[in-house]
Amino acid sequence: MLTVIIPAHNEETTLPLVISGLLQAIKSLEIQTFKVIVVDNASTDNTAEVAQNAGATVVHEPHMGYGSACLAALKTLESHEGWVCFMDGDGADDPQDLAALLAPLRQNQADLVLGSRLLGQRRGWVEKGALTSVQHFGNWLSALLLRWTWNIEATDLGPFRAVNQQSLLKLEMDDRNYGWTIQMQARAARLGLRIVEIPVHYRHRQGGVSKISGTVKGSFEAGRIILKTYFSSLFWKPGA
Repeated sequence: MLTVIIPAHNEETTLPLVISGLLQAIKSLEIQTFKVIVVDNASTDNTAEVAQNAGATVVHEPHMGYGSACLAALKTLESHEGWVCFMDGDGADDPQDLAALLAPLRQNQADLVLGSRLLGQRRGWVEKGALTSVQHFGNWLSALLLRWTWNIEATDLGPFRAVNQQSLLKLEMDDRNYGWTIQMQARAARLGLRIVEIPVHYRHRQGGVSKISGTVKGSFEAGRIILKTYFSSLFWKPGA
């Protein structure tokens, strides 16, 4: 079972492209049992209607926050088996990378697979300017902290990622904001899960307005939250 979760706040212009590309990618992988969930995160446009018309299951989460949206989707899952994939709804992630993202999970070589935009950039797969200087610095610092603390390979906090669902349950995810990605990586490292990074393509958002990197204030606020989540992960105790 594959579940793809797409948090979305006012993404009516990009979701048709994202969902269409994603369904094509899933079809090419011959995965018979799957669900694409778009979480309408307090949108004021037609995000929910557009997502449903494009073939996705829509979950509503009125409380703003990236993590809140992800948690709302996870609560709807009926099975604890299979893989869960997370990706953004702005069209910056390339759905064609899904096959490479799932390969280590399907071959039982990893528990968590991270799509690294930084590794993709080294291969010329990232559009110029798609990653801002603030994002570069934030990713560099976060990856450095993860390597120093848990001695894991890390280059990015990219949103496009896939995880074994049983492993995901062990992480006891509870962040409701932009600390979601680093919380997942930090807790996975603390539990000794097998973490693999692969290079992915990345492009400018295909429409709409960025909620983070589009403004300096938004970028620094996200950075503050990410660092706060990292430090709290140092004291996390599973099952506490």
